[in-house]
Amino acid sequence: MNKYESVVIINPSLEEEGLKAVIKKFEDLINQNGKVEKVEELGKKKLAYEIKKNKEACYVVYKFEAEPSHIAELERQYRITDEVIKFIVVKEEE
Repeated sequence: MNKYESVVIINPSLEEEGLKAVIKKFEDLINQNGKVEKVEELGKKKLAYEIKKNKEACYVVYKFEAEPSHIAELERQYRITDEVIKFIVVKEEE
């Protein structure tokens, strides 16, 4: 298994409960075929440029281990989730 870091930018108009639900959804998805080591909620931050008419967004960072084949499914789930504005998954170097 490889180590990865994923930064997810979530729509700021979500209620606290909705935000927690989205974070839990991806945490559970990662845990199905890997292991979440750390989830950091960085809170609302101002965006460098406007994305989908949002000037700020909620940032969440996942640090986890997973099989490389699982990353494609994780990214697919990010894309089809309406609350996710942007995301990136990066493999950490050993």
